[in-house]
Amino acid sequence: MTAAGQVEAQVRELPRPYLLFLGDNVDPNYAKTAFGLRDWAGELCIGEYALPGATTTTGLPVLTPAEAAAKGARSLVIGVVVSGGMISPKWIPTLIEAIEAGLDIVSGMHARLVDIPELKAAADRAGRALIDIRTPPRNLPVGKGLKRGGKRLLTVGTDCALGKKYTALAIARGLKARGLDVDFRATGQTGIMIAGRGIPMDAVVGDFISGAAEILSPDAAPDHWDVIEGQASLFHPSYAGVSLGLLHGSQPDVFVICHEAGRTTTMGHPTYPLPSIEEVMDLTIRQGSRTNKVIRCAGVSLNTAKLGPEEAEAVIAAECDRLGMPVADPMRPGPAFEKLLDACIA
Repeated sequence: MTAAGQVEAQVRELPRPYLLFLGDNVDPNYAKTAFGLRDWAGELCIGEYALPGATTTTGLPVLTPAEAAAKGARSLVIGVVVSGGMISPKWIPTLIEAIEAGLDIVSGMHARLVDIPELKAAADRAGRALIDIRTPPRNLPVGKGLKRGGKRLLTVGTDCALGKKYTALAIARGLKARGLDVDFRATGQTGIMIAGRGIPMDAVVGDFISGAAEILSPDAAPDHWDVIEGQASLFHPSYAGVSLGLLHGSQPDVFVICHEAGRTTTMGHPTYPLPSIEEVMDLTIRQGSRTNKVIRCAGVSLNTAKLGPEEAEAVIAAECDRLGMPVADPMRPGPAFEKLLDACIA
């Protein structure tokens, strides 16, 4: 079996539909798994469930695990993250409740469900599965840096959790609508849950990140596009290593910079100011040209979710004029986004 085939063989079919678990979350920025599944796989999400005191909601029906199981749910998905990817002890009783209601548990956290004795015992008793998404394929190679066939687009960011996954999904969908041969390549737990395949890059040992990215976007026909979900930021004080390995291994011909309008400091590190879009463009080209000499920036994906329609349109237009390149919010389809797509495949 080829290395690419080896990756495919290790992707399991997830038990769906889902009940989304929001834990005790009070910050929507840390619930991107739940929101991503709601927005891109809504037909697979039956409802949500949270602990008392939680304020984050996806707007889906609130259901207990037993109610969700009665409506056809097959698994409870942990839809929130915490710093370090740990599973809070406060969640354990609810996860056991879901297991006893007949649901499997799906987690994208760094901490493994199967390593928590109470969960393992409950799952064994009930005959349910504990599924840890952040388990990379075995025997990944180191990166070779050799040129591969096909075209590649990578989303890069000024920070974490501001739209790299949504942008990649929207661009892949937009290019498919134009009749192009396109694959969305997932690199994080939510993207993998949506796409059904991928590699969790932040769970790969550092020496093998670029090799994993090469396996994820293999040699392809000249007119095939891989749209690759970016991770973190080259400027992030905690996670830049993942971003750099993904950039080198992806060898993108094109990248799109993702930024949230109004965000000024780094998520989780408020003393670190965000880099400018221009700084991200410059560093991405300098680092990315190590493995692809013709790398270029197609434009900017601007997250305007916190702005009203008129303000968002004005901010997008102003940034487009200032930068001299296409700027669009992929979640607000229209002429601006079509211009960004034009620039991606120019």
